[in-house]
Amino acid sequence: SLTASERTRTRHRFDTPDGESLYLRLPRGTILQDGDLLRSQIGDVVIRIAAKPEDVLTVTTQKPLDLLRAAYHLGNRHVPLEITPNYLRLSPDPVLEAMLEQLGLNVKSEILPFHPEIGAYGHNH
Repeated sequence: SLTASERTRTRHRFDTPDGESLYLRLPRGTILQDGDLLRSQIGDVVIRIAAKPEDVLTVTTQKPLDLLRAAYHLGNRHVPLEITPNYLRLSPDPVLEAMLEQLGLNVKSEILPFHPEIGAYGHNH
């Protein structure tokens, strides 16, 4: 299980739930997604990537235009953002939380897997 930030690291040592240490050495720009499978160089180990629950802010509203407006303001700040038709999700930030509440949005602190957009120039693997 890896957080959203950890899933963007291309060279990093991780420990599996059963205590094994793994060293990832992936091509630059690789972003791992929930459910991705990785095989060791010699093919003897396969691991499945899972999105680890982490602290997030979930933003909702009854008015779709308000959600679009919030996405615009957060995008201007280059905030990693999970975008769905019904909510936005971002990492906790008290300044951004206050801004969103001032815009009239509902903001809730939660612990959930975070799946931010990879961006228009994201790489697939």
